[in-house]
Amino acid sequence: MSLNSIEEIAAFIVADGKGILAADESNPTCGKRFDSIGVESTEKTRRDYREMLFRSKGMEGNIGGVILFDETIRQSAADGTLLREIISNQSALAGIKVDKGLQPIEGCPGETLTVGLDGLDGRLKEYASMDAKFTKWRAVINIGEGIPTDNCIDLNMQALADYAKCAQDNGMVPIVEPEVLMDGDHSIEQCYEASARSLKSLFLHLEKNGVNIKGTILKPNMVTSGKGCSEQAGVGEVAKKTLDCLKNNVPAELPGVTFLSGGQSDLLATAHLDAMNKIGGFSWRLSFSYGRALQAPALKAWGGKTENILAAQENFSLRAKLNKLASLGKWEEALEVL
Repeated sequence: MSLNSIEEIAAFIVADGKGILAADESNPTCGKRFDSIGVESTEKTRRDYREMLFRSKGMEGNIGGVILFDETIRQSAADGTLLREIISNQSALAGIKVDKGLQPIEGCPGETLTVGLDGLDGRLKEYASMDAKFTKWRAVINIGEGIPTDNCIDLNMQALADYAKCAQDNGMVPIVEPEVLMDGDHSIEQCYEASARSLKSLFLHLEKNGVNIKGTILKPNMVTSGKGCSEQAGVGEVAKKTLDCLKNNVPAELPGVTFLSGGQSDLLATAHLDAMNKIGGFSWRLSFSYGRALQAPALKAWGGKTENILAAQENFSLRAKLNKLASLGKWEEALEVL
């Protein structure tokens, strides 16, 4: 793959309905997932699980990029092949999560700032030497009484913009992820407001920092009701409100919007994406950057057993294919055969 600029890399990742596999779970998060299937989380079991996903037939043509965790980008498969080479052999690009997690913001109860700018340039140079073509940084915005505050949004979006500039200066595409959490009993209107404020602030900071928008990918939440809200918005309302929020706050020259699933079920994450693409009327590629919503059926089928690898790969491949169809507005619920 001869990709000579960040603009070409960004366009490649989301071309033809392809999306991103988010496989950048930290070791504690991976541990929780493995606990659910009764498998101990070790360096080997994490390696085996991710190798299984990356070798799946459904990777090629459906997945344009894979976000990795630091451990994974350094790992080799059982046969000695680097995991990042397996990804490349599937015609996908390897990317890397580079933020260092969340810290409380002083004077802002219930709010956090994503950290990791210290030493970032050095880390990016190392990852570039490992052929990472793109990077990811996640900001977290909570909805609650009196929050999110303007201070929280501003601090997080400034950090996202500083990271994005540093990534581009090192020849890598930044994925900027301003996640408004689904946790809470807030309405879809409150989610819309918090999402709009976050996106508006983000693109102001990106512009101020001189970030090349054509070499950037946005990974936002969809505009949904809070998990605990008594009134859950339907697929059509989520699609319409999410599109309205994006159209009002996201520049047309951005190449791709790859949604996070954020705790949605596999089916809903796909249905929402498809509904938006069926509505249309936007210039960006509207695709996916899913973790659980791509992996959950495969994880369950695998159960840590070698004899289940083929079935698990088939489950993953189906979800990858169905989400590609959703990115093209061609998914139908009747295709959900599992």
